Amino acid sequence: MSTRDVILDAAAAVIRDRGLANATTRQIATTAGFSEATLYKHFADKVDLMLAVLRERNSGFTELGQALEDTTGDLEERLVAVAGAAIAFFSVNFPMLASIFSDRAILHGHKEGLHKHGGGPHLVNEAVIGYLRREASAGRIAADADVYAAAALLVGACMQHAFLGLMDWSDRRDDEAAARSFARTVIRGLEVHPG
Repeated sequence: MSTRDVILDAAAAVIRDRGLANATTRQIATTAGFSEATLYKHFADKVDLMLAVLRERNSGFTELGQALEDTTGDLEERLVAVAGAAIAFFSVNFPMLASIFSDRAILHGHKEGLHKHGGGPHLVNEAVIGYLRREASAGRIAADADVYAAAALLVGACMQHAFLGLMDWSDRRDDEAAARSFARTVIRGLEVHPG
């Protein structure tokens, strides 16, 4: 395993255990068995490392990317896959990222770091918007569909569902049923209506 992979594994473990705000590069380097200098040979800063963890050590991120690239099957099944992957993505990431909201200075620094690295939570919405625009171009949804609203509704519903799962809400649907109901509801607003 490469040094970079060892660092990523250590970072994922430390961030999941302590939350992003409380995880330090020193702790990550120590957990990986390297110096901080070695860590900085592979990653520009903590945000760069966190983004790599999200991209490379998060199955929800990978599944979401794959679901957004899939053009096979019917629209409902594709949006169910997108919603399911988004639920998995948010379920894993809420615990890691929630701690940054506890301190304005930490949140400000994190937002600046995301901007510097071209990252941020808006990218999930933008990816879904792009996906829906491709569907509209292919004629599978209405050309004038409000894809911004549809993406926000789908992503927002998935985010809230993940949050409620982390809060152990007893009346919460299982992930598959929730993903299917979110997809079906969003599709109703996207359908092509005869002239």
